This record gives sequence, C-alpha cells and structure tokens, in this order.
Amino acid sequence: MNTNKILIGLLGLTLGVSSCKKDLDISNPNQPTPSSAASEAGIQIFAQGAVYTTGFNNVKFYDGVYGAFWTGATGFHEMMGDIIGVEAANAYINQIGCPDKVILDNGTVVLNPSAVNTQYALLRSVNFNSQQGANPTYHEWAYMYNLITACNSIEDVLSKTIFTGSAAAQATKVATIKAWCNFWRGYAYSRIGSIYYAGLINNGITGTTNNNYVTKEALIAEAEANFARAETNINAATSTADYTAVMKNLLPIFVQVGKGTVPSNAAWIRNINTLRARNILVNTLASALTPAQLTQIQTLTTNGITAADPVFTGRTDANGDFLGNTIADRVQSKVTATGGYKLSERFVQEFYPGDKRFTQNILTLNAGIGIFNTDRGNSFNTRYTLANQGTGLSGVYTYANTDAGANEITLCGSYEENALTRAEALIRQGGQTNIDAGTALIDAVRTYQGAGLSAIPAGQTQAAALEFLRRERRIALAFKGLSFYDARRYDIIAPNKSRTGCNLISSSGAVNTNATIIYGFLDYWDVPDNELAYNKPAPGSAPTKNPK
Repeated sequence: MNTNKILIGLLGLTLGVSSCKKDLDISNPNQPTPSSAASEAGIQIFAQGAVYTTGFNNVKFYDGVYGAFWTGATGFHEMMGDIIGVEAANAYINQIGCPDKVILDNGTVVLNPSAVNTQYALLRSVNFNSQQGANPTYHEWAYMYNLITACNSIEDVLSKTIFTGSAAAQATKVATIKAWCNFWRGYAYSRIGSIYYAGLINNGITGTTNNNYVTKEALIAEAEANFARAETNINAATSTADYTAVMKNLLPIFVQVGKGTVPSNAAWIRNINTLRARNILVNTLASALTPAQLTQIQTLTTNGITAADPVFTGRTDANGDFLGNTIADRVQSKVTATGGYKLSERFVQEFYPGDKRFTQNILTLNAGIGIFNTDRGNSFNTRYTLANQGTGLSGVYTYANTDAGANEITLCGSYEENALTRAEALIRQGGQTNIDAGTALIDAVRTYQGAGLSAIPAGQTQAAALEFLRRERRIALAFKGLSFYDARRYDIIAPNKSRTGCNLISSSGAVNTNATIIYGFLDYWDVPDNELAYNKPAPGSAPTKNPK
C-alpha cells in the first residue's frame, strides 16, 4: 500500500481543538485518539469530531481562502455558478469565477484580465504541489479525503469497541455508527465525483491508500454503494431509544435545534434519497437526461426529504468550531460596500417582482454601484449586497445572519432541493399533468420560504415551466454549493457556450441589461498535483486530467 500526505494526514486526529470545548465534544488534545476512543462514550465523541472537525475544518495547507470547507471550497462552486464574485487574490480565488469574456450591450468585448486569460489555463498553470494551498483544486479534494479517512478510522475503532445493553441495544448502537460512517463517505465520494475528473476509492486500513485512480462515474457508484450500506445499517438500528441516544451524541449539541434535530430512521433514509437523486441530476447534462434517469429521480425524490424532516445542518456558533461563517455571511453588508464575496448581478436578476425574499435579503449599495479592481475580473461589479439578518419580514427566508448560532445552513440535502429536483423530473417527462405538478412543487418551495408570490398559472409550456424552475433553483438553493453543478448541466459554461440577457455593470459603471457572458469554465477539475506528486497513478488507472 502507498502512503500519501493528504490521505493519511488526518490532520489532528487527536482532535485537539481548544476552541470547541463547549460545543464539539473534542476539546482534550490527548483524547479521543483512535486508541483511546474504544469505549462506548469515546467512540461517539470520536465519531462526532472526526466528521465535523477532521472532515470539514482541518486541512494541511491554508492560503487565506475565505473560510474552511463550507465557505472556501464550496465558495468556489458559488463563484463558478455566478451567485457571487470576489476581489481578493488568495489561492487565485478572484480568478476562479472570472469568465473568459463578456460582451456588453453596445457590443464591446471585455476579456478576462488574467495573464493566463482563461480559467482552463489558470487551473493548469497553478495545479502543482509547490503551490500548496494556493492551488485552488487542492481544497475540496483534501477536505473530502480527510472525511473519508476519518470515517475509515471511526470504523477501525468501532471494531474494537464493546457496547452495553441488550443484544438489540448493542446491535443498534453499532449499526447507527456504521450508518454514520457510510453516510458521510457517500457524501464525500459524491462531492469528489461531482467536481474531479478522477479519484481514489480508499476504504482500507487507516493510514494507507492506493494509487488506482478511477473515473468520476466510478466515484459516484462508490457513493451509491456507501449510501446503500448506510440505509441497510439504519434499518438495522431497531431500538429507537438507543438509535436516538447515539445520534444525539454524534450531532454537535449546538446544531440540534431548528431543522438540525435528530432525524428518525425513515427521515435519514429520505435525506439519503435526496443525495442519490442529486448525484444523477448534477452529473448529467439537462438535455441528456434519459427517461430512465428521470423516472429514477422522480422515485427517489418522492421518497426524499419532506418539509417536516430534520436535515443535517451547521450553525455559526460563538466558539467558531467547524463552521466559522457561511458563504452568505461573507456577502452581507450593513453599510456601503461588500466586505467579502460580492453579490452577482445575475443572481439578483433572477427574482420576480414582488418576491419577499428580495425585499428581505437584497440591499442596494448606499454608494450606488460597487466598482472593484478591473484587473481582477470583468463581471463582479454590482449594485447589491445581502442584508445581514434580513430586513425584518417575518416568515421569509433569510440568507445571512452573522450572529453566533443564528445562521443555520444545510450541509447535505434540503426540502427545497428535493422538491425542485422532483419538479424537474416531472416537467422534463412532459405532458400537461406532469408539468402542472412540477410547477405546483415550485410554488410549494416559494411558500415554504415565504416568497409571497402568486401561484404559477396551470397550463405552462414545458419551456416556460423549466425557466420558472431554473430561476427558483438559483434563488432557493443559493449559497448551498449547488450553483456550479446547475450551470454545468445547463451547458452554459464551456468556451463555446454562453449566457445571454445578463445584467452586468461595466468598469465605467454603465448598467447593461442584455450582456452576454462566455464563462469558459472547466466542467470537471483535474486531480490536484498535491496528490499526484506523492501518489503516482498505477498502470491501468483512469486518466487524471480532463481532456478538455
């Protein structure tokens, strides 16, 4: 077996994070280690910290990206999905979402100001191990393989742990922790297979890996295999009381409010089904979805997250813990300018007139228009920012809240995602009954988020219904790390594709309402050289570089 600094570097597997003392149960720098966690209490403490800290907060290299996984790595997705822009240059972050060129209303062409001119060229010019954390492709890979390795380590300890109680109680406790490991591994393989061209399946002994690179399709298949094992284990957790007790110890106490309470066995499986449907949807061009895929998506989402189900959440607690802030919190501003990420004009233009989510969340900059460094972009000037904590409308969805513990974000799937994914499957299957059922689901999401919009009239054409859906996905699922997946599957990101009818502010401050954007983004990233430098592909491995 090979070793490698990303996969074996659990990066603080002792989980000694002093700032987490009151919340994440991982404050002692000497416990729990894999060896000391082999007790009923220790394994649960270990399993919590291994996922939330080792998996989502600690990687070896850090180069000033705007946050850990939930704000930094997923922030890349929101930039490439044109929900946000950015001015800072750390880890080339300002160039990740910079289009190849934009065409203004008057026909003026404004090229990407980067010295390498395109995102393709940028990603390949900096994808070297010597770049360390400045390599943009490093971050999501490192976090997700940390998460996989952490789950492998939990199962290593679990095999040595003795549980108390009746036979049913002991079996339930083991099954619940196994389900936890398989669920998060499935999540990690899903994300790797949904952004990288190839990867590794590493479910072996902790501290080892292999160099048999497999295709992104094989990674998604491995995600499904883990989700299937998770479902089997959830069903094997037959003692409700013991299942609930273990889950209360696996979830950080500060997230167990709002939507983050312990899911029932059935609700957890519905969460899994939503992620299964996501894997099909986001890794297939919208125009290429087959009838079989649409039927499968409809089946999964029919049995996916409901409006009443708990989901896996994160909160911005006072201690910082694994979630110091969120993408939306990096956009909010109370005064005259955006302080972190910038709010895209293309995002704001998706709102229909009268949408209370616009009134609740979107502020016009006091200075009128934010004009940012033109040497760092051609599309992120903006008139808007997010309202911190909203503008006071009761019952209306709020994107940003910087108060500690106030901003709840969904880490995995959500009711809104599930409903809109089901809506898409129905609408794309065609037939007026299906189309009307799909638009009714869009209305349900709007109602759930307090949009206050009138219902979409029945009898929409398929094209009109899909446009309602496209805009609603961008509004309802913003800042959840899904926006780039949608841009990719809508087939607007390739160098020979474009988005038209765009709002865009030129460097002179002119407001364009019919601009064209040629994004020119790579659809799946090459394997980071941070991995390849220490773990050369074995003969017969899948290609590690996207041929595009």
